[in-house]
Amino acid sequence: MRGVRRWIAAVFLTVAQYSQPDLAAADILSGDRDGSTILYFTGGDLWRDGYSFYGGLLWSPASLDDEGFTLKLFSAAGIYHYRSGALGGIQVTGRQLSSVIAPGWRFKRYGFTVTAFAGVDAQYYRLFPNDPGSRLRGAMLGLRGSVDLWYQPTSTTMLAADASISSIGDSYSARLAYGWHVFNQFYLGPEALAFMCEDYRQVRLGLHMTGLKTDGFEWSASLGSSRDSDHRTGVYARIGLTVRQ
Repeated sequence: MRGVRRWIAAVFLTVAQYSQPDLAAADILSGDRDGSTILYFTGGDLWRDGYSFYGGLLWSPASLDDEGFTLKLFSAAGIYHYRSGALGGIQVTGRQLSSVIAPGWRFKRYGFTVTAFAGVDAQYYRLFPNDPGSRLRGAMLGLRGSVDLWYQPTSTTMLAADASISSIGDSYSARLAYGWHVFNQFYLGPEALAFMCEDYRQVRLGLHMTGLKTDGFEWSASLGSSRDSDHRTGVYARIGLTVRQ
């Protein structure tokens, strides 16, 4: 059914994309040029109809601080709920797993840091009870491309953006965030996100905190409101953590 496809695709986009803003910022905010080659990241996302957790790493054999080859490994798991028209409106619980293996390249020019990735996107869905109206069931394999951007217009401001596209569900997503350096500790400011696939759209507006350092760890968080093309509104919240090695 149409509604089933839209909700499942939206959940995947929410799960898979929230790691991207942290990665764009972490290269710069760590700031020490310590020669680290691996960036580990993890986090969680909570929204009206479900929750998810993700984790992975970036590997730059030369250095995370410099231009060059970068490999991204990423996995996520989530649980979500929706009403199925094919089953008479009863609630279906979905469990979703996803993994991405994507080689890429980091570019640094005129204060901009841009990293582009392209690779394999694997997803797995299981529904309780089984929903014959959903075409996203079982194992699926596709391609995913993404671009992350980080820029500091001044010494106390930042601009981060990312975009992603997957061949599974013809899904797209994008994020834009601006921030000011607060108390010389972290960036704080507004963010806007959009998730789109086939006949579904979701827009999020909120506040983000990026780059809070504690004992070698770097934290980020977001909180705001979401609205989708089914006229549903709700609160979303996200927390992320990165560490370099």
